[in-house]
Amino acid sequence: MSGPDRVGCGAELWAALEAVTRTGGVLADVGQITIRGSLVLCADIVVPEDVTLEDVRRALAERDLERDGLRAEVVAVHPEVHDAGGRLLVTLLAPRVGAEQLHRIFTGIASVGATCERIVHLAKYPVDAYELAVRGCDSDALRAAVTGAAQEVGVDLAVQRAGLHRRAKHLVVMDADSTLLQDEVIDLLAEACNCAEEVASITERAMAGELDFAASLRARVALLEGLPESVLDDVRQRLRLTPGARTLVRTLLRLGYVPAVVSGGFEEVLAPLLQELGVGLWRANRLEVRDGRLTGRVVGDIVDRAGKARALESFAQDVGVPLAQTVAVGDGANDIDMISVAGLGIAFNAKPVVRAHADTALSVPYLDAVLYFLGISREEIEDEALAPAEGA
Repeated sequence: MSGPDRVGCGAELWAALEAVTRTGGVLADVGQITIRGSLVLCADIVVPEDVTLEDVRRALAERDLERDGLRAEVVAVHPEVHDAGGRLLVTLLAPRVGAEQLHRIFTGIASVGATCERIVHLAKYPVDAYELAVRGCDSDALRAAVTGAAQEVGVDLAVQRAGLHRRAKHLVVMDADSTLLQDEVIDLLAEACNCAEEVASITERAMAGELDFAASLRARVALLEGLPESVLDDVRQRLRLTPGARTLVRTLLRLGYVPAVVSGGFEEVLAPLLQELGVGLWRANRLEVRDGRLTGRVVGDIVDRAGKARALESFAQDVGVPLAQTVAVGDGANDIDMISVAGLGIAFNAKPVVRAHADTALSVPYLDAVLYFLGISREEIEDEALAPAEGA
C-alpha cells in the first residue's frame, strides 16, 4: 500500500490479509515507512499453491483500501526468485551520508545483481548511520563490490549476514590505549621520567608492526626504572576516555552484552577505571614494584599480539559464547590476531596494516559507533541512557 497516510489503513490491510492466512498463508515479513505524511506499507505473504493472485486482490478489494489517494498493489514472486541468495546487512556510516555516497554504494550493490529490500536510518548524530537489507548475492561478492566505493567516498562500511545471530554477539572485547582511551599509558608514564620522546618512538614502531611488541614493551618499561609507585595514581587521573566510550560500555551492559578489555598497557593503571565503568573482564600487563618504586620490569606473561587473541578466546569460553558471536575492536598491530579471531573485527582509527585484517573499520572519533554495526540505533542508545539502573 502506498499514498497519503490515514488513520486505520494498517488495521484494514491486516483484516484483508487475515482471510488469506486462514487458507494456509503465512505472514513472512512486514515493512513500513512514513515520510512527511506519505506511507509505504508492505506485507510479504507466502501462500499455498491453490491461492491465486486474484484471491488476494479480491480480499483487498472487499476492504475498500483504495480510497483517499491510497493504492494497493499485489505482486506475485516465484519462490525461486524470492529465495535467491540470503539476506545480507550493509551498515554504513560517515559524518554525513549524502546522495553521492548512497549513489556509489547502491551502484556497487546493483553491479553484482543484488537488490536493497529495506533501509533503516540508525542514527543522525554524531554520525549518519544506515543499515541496508540486501538480497541476491553472496557476502564475498557484495563486500568486494561496495568496499572500494565506500573508501573512495569516505564511508565506513560493514557487510554481515542478517539474522538474530548478529544481536547474539554477546562479547565485545576492546583494546585500551588509543581505543577505549585517547592516551597511550606508557607515554604518560614516560613523561614522568623525562624519556617521552624515546618511549614514543618505540611505541610508534611497535604499533606499526615494525618491532616485536614484547621486546619493545620491555625496552620501554626499562626506561621507567626508579619512578615512584605514586606516579601510577597520577597517570590514572590523567587518562581520557575516547568520545563515546562510556556510552558504548553502558549500552552494552544494559542490553545484556559483555564488554571486556585486553590491553598491552598496565593493570595497575587500568583496573580502577574499568571497575568504575562496570567492565568485569580485563587482561593487561603488570609492572613490578619494589620498595615503592618501579623496577623497570614486567611481571608474568606479556599480553602481546598472540596474548590478546588468547584472552579473547578465554573470555568467550568463560562467557559461554562461540567466537562467531564475539566482536574485537583495536587500533594497533598487536590487535591484529584478536581482530582476526573474532566474529566481527573492527579497526578503530587504525593503521593500514590493521585495517587490512579487519572485517570493517571506523574512521570517526566516536567509539559508540561500534553499536551501529550491531544494529543498535541511536534511539535505542538514548533509551538505554534514560533507563533507571537496576535496583534504582
